Amino acid sequence: MNFALLHQQDSPLLLANVWDVSSARAAQAEGYKAIGTSSAAIAAMYGYDDGDGITFAELRHLVIRLRACCSLPLTVDMEYGYGESHEQIIENLLALVELGVAGINLEDSRVQQGKRVLQDSTEFASLLNAIRQRLADEQHSLFINARTDTYLLGEVNALAETLARGMLYAQNGADGLFVPCVTQPSDILAIANAIALPLNVMCMPALPPFTELGRLGVKRISMGDFPHQALQNSAKRLFADIVKAHSFDAVFAHAAAR
Repeated sequence: MNFALLHQQDSPLLLANVWDVSSARAAQAEGYKAIGTSSAAIAAMYGYDDGDGITFAELRHLVIRLRACCSLPLTVDMEYGYGESHEQIIENLLALVELGVAGINLEDSRVQQGKRVLQDSTEFASLLNAIRQRLADEQHSLFINARTDTYLLGEVNALAETLARGMLYAQNGADGLFVPCVTQPSDILAIANAIALPLNVMCMPALPPFTELGRLGVKRISMGDFPHQALQNSAKRLFADIVKAHSFDAVFAHAAAR
């Protein structure tokens, strides 16, 4: 089944968000149907802050390794596109298409002077339209998941703003709508019913169970960088236990527990 069709199933597509080859291989071994990069996890792995800190060249190199070592469909978190112009962003996306990437995330906020700021929706829609036109001209296929950060940034009228942006993005070439940090069932249902795009939500402490999300109309569930954070916390505890015990007992206790 191709990547787009994975968003048309009765049950939501559970996407494994990865940051290196090891995490991608683990997801494939556990039977996931697709993987997606986490920009925050990759930024942390390279020692950058999240928000366009990593260079596109570094991201491209990682994508090459992921494609070489994992056969699952891959969607790449492109933040705002790693470019200052539509043309530069489009060239970056075409480079990913050449590597066999199945989809991308593009978000309508950017980190500016250390603060994440929601961008003008009309400008973002124009970018989506330009991307879609270029892909059509060159007969390329790429699933464009448009991410709106209305809930992530705590917009006062988050639902109304999400609906307005979602409709605009759907009219300008988006294939999916990603709304991180939305957790209220009534809001999720309203978005799924109003926007004619597969709805993508993200792992959050208050997110409803997967079965309920499916009933609410969600078509894709992402993990963000939460699995990476959890593993980093486990690594910190392990290193601390080694120092405290002056032995490697904690290493082998963990292995034995598996």
